Amino acid sequence: MTKLFSIRRWMQLFGDFDQFLAGMRTTLIVALLGLLIALALGILFGVLSSVKIKILPWIARIYVEFFQNTPLVVQVFFYSFGLPFIGVRIPDLMVGILGVGLYHGAYIAEVVRSGIEAVPKGQVEAAESQGFGHIQVMGYIVLPQTLKITLPPLTNQAMNLVKNTSVLAMIAGMDIMYYAKSWAGNNGFFYQGYLSAGLLYFILCFPLTKLTAWLEQKAKQVPSQKKINNGMEADV
Repeated sequence: MTKLFSIRRWMQLFGDFDQFLAGMRTTLIVALLGLLIALALGILFGVLSSVKIKILPWIARIYVEFFQNTPLVVQVFFYSFGLPFIGVRIPDLMVGILGVGLYHGAYIAEVVRSGIEAVPKGQVEAAESQGFGHIQVMGYIVLPQTLKITLPPLTNQAMNLVKNTSVLAMIAGMDIMYYAKSWAGNNGFFYQGYLSAGLLYFILCFPLTKLTAWLEQKAKQVPSQKKINNGMEADV
């Protein structure tokens, strides 16, 4: 315990803290760009899961099942070390962005699909009886309501995505965990290094946790709203 409370070690950490901040910046870039990809894919495949053309829900199902049932670590290692064997090289930063984007896109697709199914069918039928096409029904009736229903689980997915950027440390992705592991290994100050990394992840994730809780409270105020439990687990 004396090592944990060593003033000399903490002073050295504060002197090198710019490394951790650089990692935090990389983590934020990967998380934000990865989230944009995940949202785009999640909405696309979530909508495809609900269309009546049989082949499209199958395509969406294959995507969701593959990415949900293989570990993110394996996927990231494949992008980083497997693709070069077929002549495809991706920068480490892009590996992280694509990795968390494709992975969490599958979970968001399930959230969107559940949200679409939560919209009362009577509203869809009423819109179709008024001459609305499928795209119009989705754009004007279904998706706006789906967004309100799915906001809490989507926020939860964003929080999980931030935490899962830590896999970048395994491929020298220059994220928070990479710098924490490197600094702790070089100096032998593991308590200080990993506690600091945990604190930085907490700073990023805690506001999202509070936002999720607030959105869930707001959702409970709407009696007709269905709970969505699918797509809530995405930790490595």
